[in-house]
Amino acid sequence: MNAHDVAIYLREHPEFFEEHLDMLSAVKVKHPHGRHAIPLIERQVLALREKSRQLEGSLMQLMGHGEQNDLTQDRIHRMTLDLLAAPHMLALLQAIDSHLRQDFGLDACAVRMWGNTQGSVETEPGETSEQVRAFAETLDKPRLSDAPLFDTAAWFSGDSSLLKSFAYVPLRAERPFGLLAFASCDPQRFTPDMGTLYIERLGELVSMALRRFLDL
Repeated sequence: MNAHDVAIYLREHPEFFEEHLDMLSAVKVKHPHGRHAIPLIERQVLALREKSRQLEGSLMQLMGHGEQNDLTQDRIHRMTLDLLAAPHMLALLQAIDSHLRQDFGLDACAVRMWGNTQGSVETEPGETSEQVRAFAETLDKPRLSDAPLFDTAAWFSGDSSLLKSFAYVPLRAERPFGLLAFASCDPQRFTPDMGTLYIERLGELVSMALRRFLDL
């Protein structure tokens, strides 16, 4: 009989340890965090405690994610109310800038539009390059980057070299009519491997709000 046979026997005969209770304390196994041996039953208790700690950690992590999601949804709700209440384009652009900076903690943000109306939160209305327009046409979801794309560094006021991560969100009606750009001094704020669900929702919200004042 080898170790495999013993394991099979014990699985098929769970009554073995009930009939030989002394074995639970007599059998010694290596301590998981030391070199000394401990009874089998004590080793099982340690394993259960470790599993309990892992489950507790997972639960706390899930609760943290849930609280963060609730906070983000609350911020989007407040932003939605303010955008709906904006009486004109300038007030709308100011509300977008204010919420993105204050509620979402962004270091820089800009809105650019083309067609019958152009504008920017950060600068006076100006031309948007054909490269950027073509780029927006290709986007079916936000693009995250560790460097400003094309000529967009000029969209942000101040020293753009301090900005380390960027998000580009297409503004759409039937087709793209603009681009919403976020930037952060934190290089981990926007990374290519992160989810973009809430960023997409922000893009949809801003798109619908802007369409009220655009001839699209």
